[in-house]
Amino acid sequence: MAQSIKKIVKNFYELETAEIHILMHVYLHDDCELFWNSSKGFTKLNKKQLIELAKNMSEAYHSIRTEVSHIIKEGNFVTVRYTYHVKAIENPEEEQPLAHFITIWEFKDKKMFRGYEISQLADENPVNLKSFIPINKKK
Repeated sequence: MAQSIKKIVKNFYELETAEIHILMHVYLHDDCELFWNSSKGFTKLNKKQLIELAKNMSEAYHSIRTEVSHIIKEGNFVTVRYTYHVKAIENPEEEQPLAHFITIWEFKDKKMFRGYEISQLADENPVNLKSFIPINKKK
């Protein structure tokens, strides 16, 4: 039975950071593009650049954990809202939120084809951080 595109996105964002750059080719279409608006400006990345970015991130931090708060499917698109939590190499005992993201993925051939992403650095505001708790964990 083929996986739904929503499940594909869920599985992708649940990959362990150490293996994500190795397995990204399974999830990303060969012609993949990501249009990313961040607090530092606009960046367009292709599949090779996305894999290299993931590799660099896994080398820059002791660990990276992705916490997904929302996944919504509509037609051939899946939107995911998530936070990266990191442990710095210098301080592997303390996890801190790094940044919040919302990405809309268009699918082609059951692979993530075109992404539209917006992100901002996380802050320590408890109300903000609580808004990113996964829905199934909210009380």
